[in-house]
Amino acid sequence: MARAPAPRSPWRRRLSITVKVLLVLAVLALGALVTAVYIARAQLPSFDELKSSPNGQMIRVHAADGTVLVSIGPSYGEWLAADRIPRVMREATVAVEDKRFYKHIGVDPIGVARSIKVRVDRGRWVQGGSTITQQLARNVFLNNQKKFGRKFREWILALAMERKFSKEQILELYLNKVYYGGGAYGIDAAARKFFGHGANRLSLSEAAIIAGLVKAPSNYSPTADAQAAVDRAQVVLRVMEQNGAISASEAAEADPQAVKLAPEPRQNSVRYFTDWALPQLELLIDETEKPLDVWTTLDLSMQRAADAAIRANAPGGAQGALVALDRDGAVRAMVGGKDYVASIYNRATQAQRQPGSAFKLFVYLAALEAGKTPESTEVDEPITISGWSPRNSSRRFSGSITLRTAFAYSINTVAAKLGQQVGFATVADMARRFGITTPVNTQPSMVLGTSDVRLIDMTRAFASVANKGVAVTPFGITKVTAQNEVIYSHEVDRSRVLVAPYVAAQMTDLLQTAVNTGTGRAAQIGRPVAGKTGTTSSSKDGWFLGFSSGITTGVWMGRDDAKPIGGLQGGTAPARAFAQFMSKAVASRPIEQFETEVTLPEWQLEPDEESYYGEPDTGAFVDENGNPIASDGVPAPQDQPGEGIERPSARGERPVYDDEQGGAPPPDQRLDQDWIDRVTGRDPEQDRRPRRDARPRGDSDPRYDPRVQPPVDERPYQ
Repeated sequence: MARAPAPRSPWRRRLSITVKVLLVLAVLALGALVTAVYIARAQLPSFDELKSSPNGQMIRVHAADGTVLVSIGPSYGEWLAADRIPRVMREATVAVEDKRFYKHIGVDPIGVARSIKVRVDRGRWVQGGSTITQQLARNVFLNNQKKFGRKFREWILALAMERKFSKEQILELYLNKVYYGGGAYGIDAAARKFFGHGANRLSLSEAAIIAGLVKAPSNYSPTADAQAAVDRAQVVLRVMEQNGAISASEAAEADPQAVKLAPEPRQNSVRYFTDWALPQLELLIDETEKPLDVWTTLDLSMQRAADAAIRANAPGGAQGALVALDRDGAVRAMVGGKDYVASIYNRATQAQRQPGSAFKLFVYLAALEAGKTPESTEVDEPITISGWSPRNSSRRFSGSITLRTAFAYSINTVAAKLGQQVGFATVADMARRFGITTPVNTQPSMVLGTSDVRLIDMTRAFASVANKGVAVTPFGITKVTAQNEVIYSHEVDRSRVLVAPYVAAQMTDLLQTAVNTGTGRAAQIGRPVAGKTGTTSSSKDGWFLGFSSGITTGVWMGRDDAKPIGGLQGGTAPARAFAQFMSKAVASRPIEQFETEVTLPEWQLEPDEESYYGEPDTGAFVDENGNPIASDGVPAPQDQPGEGIERPSARGERPVYDDEQGGAPPPDQRLDQDWIDRVTGRDPEQDRRPRRDARPRGDSDPRYDPRVQPPVDERPYQ
């Protein structure tokens, strides 16, 4: 009788069931994994799409000639196809990052096991065992969070990528996308940043340095720690030799220590301009992902000239700023200080300082619009307005003088009279009309520039005068492109007429005279220039603003703490900086004559040489209460009636003259108006005839009657 089989023990039955369950689960998990991989594979972008989609938004800022001024955000170099990537770069990367790259399927079980063993031995994660494919998946699709869920998705994506792309394609994507530090993504950007040339020319030592960066870009960056970068490169070379990628002799010949690094670009004054222009992108475009190319108005040659002019002329301990506008408002140069690295504060666009007599531009514009002309006369005499008594820098009064003469020599009493006549609120409105964005007070002393202004606003106002009364709006961005598609293009608005053309022409006449014979003589550059100086109380601020040949430039100098600077007036250092810059800025431009002729001021005004030729313009010589003060801060005595100089007759005593400005007349001739007419070639008869841009003497011409609609071919003005 046959024996019945012994019954299986319970634990064996349980083990058998467990094994079967595990096998089923393994099959299901494998099926789920395969399904997940192929679903992920189907959703992956194509190879070409991955090539054209950089991580993060890069902004490259170009000068007017196309030169890249600065790159902001991630930097991407040229995309290098696999066959253009040097062999040493490919082998260095594989050796140090994933030596089994050509053998695994996207995830390396041996590498995972090794990382787990290290985790158990050291008690913390030291290495993740990630393959090159996993790193690529993480960089492109995921983040760096150390969580299992993210790691599992990384495995799925890595397996899917290995199913969709070849090893060469994966390595090409990796080398062109991985982050190497310093904002550089991809080997070409890294090579250009650290070595100054493209990645297709990498040597073995340079390739070892770049390959060593991936582990910790901030720690091994050559620009941050050159020795750490060299030590890491030596490790890469040893690993390459051990893996057979290079021979022992090649490893010995490589010398990372001898690699020459590219110098870091200087943070020069160009950054003042880019810091001002780039925030405007938020108002101009909506694109936040695609890499952008921003094309600007900056002229690099003008920028260099502006930088040099400010550094050469700003007094010791003082700062300087400069803005240059083209006739359409394009910012051609901008300097916000002597050294951007030392101070990023942009004094051209942010600082608010008193403009001194440069503010008289708006006083005279209001007067000219109200019917005055450069030939109109006012009496230079003591005047008190609401308890405020302005005085002239010469401490003298000169009697009846023309507005041309008063403006050329910045006579304060005449400016005060004009402000009183037209209304101080009218002057403030004129300033706002011409682009002054800071608050303007309407106290009588405001005519001498006691309201704080910005340099860029003042430069804009002078540019609008140069533009025949049509508003000029500063701009720095001409167009923006995203992947070669233009998404923004600037259009110049020429529709806003601020004052009638004849008013702008008469103002230009006054400004031109101030440079030729007045306080702004240091700004002469050998071609027609119109401009105005400005100096504030105790020489705390010096200004010069002017234009020539289509370029309008404003210069400011002073201390950030507003302390006095000995010898600083608008007609000295600022005017010299203007001349140094403008002589280069307009050198290649044709000489442009202004539409109004220069008429010299009355020579009889100031017989002393110092006053006639460049007496400092201290227009805002008032304290916080509007009372005049001396340069030492002590209240100044008021000039009394009758203490001014007597005005000699046209045939009277000759004043002191400057031999460098035309020489003396022959001994038998007097320096009178006839002599001035002869040496300057002026035709008095022609001056008596009305100029074509001058306002008629009466109201008979309907073009200037405010009750009559202007003709179609003339723009109405505001």
